[in-house]
Amino acid sequence: MAAALTTLCALSPAVVAPRIAAAAPPLPAPDQKADSQMKAVLLELARLNPTPLYKLTPAQVRKRPGPPDAVKAVLVKQGKPTTPEPVAKVENRTVPGPAGAIPVRVYTPSGTGPFPVLVYFHGGGWVIGSVQAYDSSCRALANAASCVVVSVEYRLAPEHKFPASHEDSYAATQYVMKNTAQFGGDPKRVAVGGESAGGNLAASVCLMARNRGGRMPIHQLDVYPIAGYNLNTPSYRANATAIPLSRPFMAWFFRYALRSPRDGRSPMISLDRANLRGLPPATVITAQIDPLQSEGKVFADRLKAVGIPVRYRNYDGVAHEFFGMAAVVDKAKDANAFAADGLKAAFSK
Repeated sequence: MAAALTTLCALSPAVVAPRIAAAAPPLPAPDQKADSQMKAVLLELARLNPTPLYKLTPAQVRKRPGPPDAVKAVLVKQGKPTTPEPVAKVENRTVPGPAGAIPVRVYTPSGTGPFPVLVYFHGGGWVIGSVQAYDSSCRALANAASCVVVSVEYRLAPEHKFPASHEDSYAATQYVMKNTAQFGGDPKRVAVGGESAGGNLAASVCLMARNRGGRMPIHQLDVYPIAGYNLNTPSYRANATAIPLSRPFMAWFFRYALRSPRDGRSPMISLDRANLRGLPPATVITAQIDPLQSEGKVFADRLKAVGIPVRYRNYDGVAHEFFGMAAVVDKAKDANAFAADGLKAAFSK
């Protein structure tokens, strides 16, 4: 019986998640910290998903409504159109990857190229999410930074566990950097960026380029990145029951995305403990109502500590995933502009 139990535990995804401290301070209701615009979205999201997503399987969660659906619901209530922000051109294509073709979506701004390029990685804990789910962020950045955005549809876990998403992201970035003319881009002006798991991928792609002698992006945009493997940081405790990202949901992502706890200690997961020397300048954005806020700030501080220029801004009153909600959340508009300013400064050097 003991041997069977040991085998079962070894196979269970639950053992991959880091431990949550038994004792934690009382937690406020997430919406008590949200501003009125953010609260409206969170209430719609809670209405759309009455069952906590961490109680479902990845296949089930992928079919559930997400933050973009909550934004659309708010727009409908406000009597506003739900059409996406227009860009000059949107094209779906593929690039070569380590396990076959990788789908990408290319957003081209108005104007005359060659344009600077931003290779972008969507969020979703490496388990859910898609280029479509992060369409609004890519459109906003293409227009605000006047750059081509190449959004990467990397492989997801648990079908393809770590490091598959990282290898796809690195391969896509290197291909774009070596073939920028195919995208109407300038090879000397290529940056990477992403949100949540995508923010982690953006930073990891830079680590991989340094370690493997690949081409290095000139800037990294890391929006509330997953930067650690510790579920007991101050922001994890303060936002344990937050939506859309809670502490149990983040543990759920780790369970399905990683092969073992050892993966969680990899520099590509625990960016807050990685050797960050030689990485490009960064723009780092965090949100108050987000378990990842503490590790994002630590990551920004550690970049600064090794002499890397960093533009950092935390946004109070908003939650994880707010960056793509500019249609209904004013602080998202500000964050989009802050991100675009960092990109434009890098592209102009």
